[in-house]
Amino acid sequence: MQKDKSFDFIIIGGGIVGTATAYKLQLKFPKKSIAILEKEGELALHQTGRNSGVIHSGIYYKPGSLKAINCNNGRNQLVNFAKDYSIKHNVCGKIIVATNKNELVALEKIYQNGIENKTVGIKFLNSDEIKEKEPYVKGVKAIWVPTAGIINYVDVAKKFIELVTQMNPTSKLFAQCKVKNLIQNSNKVRIETSQGRFSCEKVIVCSGLQSDRIAKNDKLKIDMQIVGFRGDYFKFRNKAKHKINNLVYPVPDPKYPFLGVHFTPMINGDIECGPNAVFSFKREGYNKTDFNFTDTFQAFSFIGTWKLFAKNWQKGLEEYQRAFSKNLFVKELRKMMPTINNDDVEVSRSGVRAQAVDENGDMVDDFKIITNKNIIHVLNAPSPAATACLAIADEIIDKTFSQKITRNDVSSNQGDCCYYKEV
Repeated sequence: MQKDKSFDFIIIGGGIVGTATAYKLQLKFPKKSIAILEKEGELALHQTGRNSGVIHSGIYYKPGSLKAINCNNGRNQLVNFAKDYSIKHNVCGKIIVATNKNELVALEKIYQNGIENKTVGIKFLNSDEIKEKEPYVKGVKAIWVPTAGIINYVDVAKKFIELVTQMNPTSKLFAQCKVKNLIQNSNKVRIETSQGRFSCEKVIVCSGLQSDRIAKNDKLKIDMQIVGFRGDYFKFRNKAKHKINNLVYPVPDPKYPFLGVHFTPMINGDIECGPNAVFSFKREGYNKTDFNFTDTFQAFSFIGTWKLFAKNWQKGLEEYQRAFSKNLFVKELRKMMPTINNDDVEVSRSGVRAQAVDENGDMVDDFKIITNKNIIHVLNAPSPAATACLAIADEIIDKTFSQKITRNDVSSNQGDCCYYKEV
């Protein structure tokens, strides 16, 4: 019988949260060995490598929520980390634009959130001040957010793992290593994978789009499911790149956890616009017609998916129409930039967001992490998880290795605690 590969700790998932957790764990326990199991051939191929690369400021999030607390802390840590290790980034600032008077109440609410969340340097801009920063953008009022920026999160994730293996050469990344089964004993966890069996003391699952499936494999009965939302991006052609200087966002619809179609200068010099948000028939499907029977069947077998559709069918229809029509996509962009035309942009890339949906059909807005004996499951880590990755890692490690774990009332089959309380 083949001997288990034995480590002190194992991280499942090589995205930004998993690699940040490995890095912080290795800093805390430099003599302990860590294995990072990633099912793809390289790090950060899914959400981490397909998001907009924004360093968020924390202005949007409900004061006191885990998003708000961890975004502010995580942003500061991330920027300092990028400076320390010469990772290219740019704190360029962001404008949140109200294009009509109907959006002013929501804009004021965002501003008040920013004040309560101690978002540094925010201020209102009038229409003339908007033009000074963004000559091609039109709005009646805006918020200037100087602490927002851009970075390449794939570069960050790779640096985390590089530092982990430098600190302890017995720690290793196992690529193309798909987890098949989790087995918990009294003080050990055994993991069956496509590269054989592993065993360890503690497992931290940061598997993004597959997080609910691994939780169920660990015999957890959870009241939510991951539903994938594909986001499509366009990018500016070279002739139009002069039209954007900073991050430019609309006032988001408060009913949804998405921030709306926005303009994003990228680290590589591109300027992207998007994304939309449409239900994905394949959790890791990045083309408009991608389909996976298992993913689709699981989504439609969950009552929360149908309730979500019933509550939001009109919004969903609008998003789907934009997904298949460049004209409609550009029309949406034209609300903030009246001079943009179809020839200014071309099709770029797509990503899929792992969004937890509960049984009532509501999108779980905050981070959600639970423990089950020796396994910690990151069940929901939507934006700004990339910005907050180092702060999230601190929380996971502090709670895991501290005696002061806050326990909430959960049923015996729900795991031991939910120490990221939903807000």
